Amino acid sequence: MAQERKAPDRRKQVTEAAARSFATFGYKGTTMDQVAKLAKVGKGTIYTFYANKEELFNEIMTGLIRDLREVAEETLDPSLPFADNLMNVLHRVLDYRDRHALAVKLSQEVRDIGTPEAKEGLETVERAIIGYIARHVKEAADKGEIRPCPPELTAYMMLKMYLALTAEGNHLHEPLGRDEVLRHFRVYCIEGLAVR
Repeated sequence: MAQERKAPDRRKQVTEAAARSFATFGYKGTTMDQVAKLAKVGKGTIYTFYANKEELFNEIMTGLIRDLREVAEETLDPSLPFADNLMNVLHRVLDYRDRHALAVKLSQEVRDIGTPEAKEGLETVERAIIGYIARHVKEAADKGEIRPCPPELTAYMMLKMYLALTAEGNHLHEPLGRDEVLRHFRVYCIEGLAVR
């Protein structure tokens, strides 16, 4: 019975140490030896829980996606219209992602050295965000708030539109305030889908 209690604690130690290592050194700079040292366990202990570095990295990315989903769920307000909810969720989720040490480090690693695993990790996060939006697009269409549309494609376009109006588009236009972003988003994205 005592061994059963220790195993989850060791797994948690390893996972937390790996999260710190990936956030500090990136995917390429993280080694199993580093993780073992940070976790204060033997390297063999890591392999009782994870077959390799890729599996450990996937576990950390799954945790980040779970955190993003929780932030999104906490932000949803059933009393708000679809567009307002979507803007609030995107604002909070992308702000959380942009401040999260792991996402920041992976973005830097992709930009500086193009590590494929780091790129895939960030793309996995983006696909999760698109999937989340797509679910709400479908619900809004089912309720008659917007016209029926392909949820995944619409979610992708909505995410890219939001990014173009905020962080990624600032080199092309003056930074927009939150109300302006919502107004433009409604004009370009929502009103085109609105039931008439």
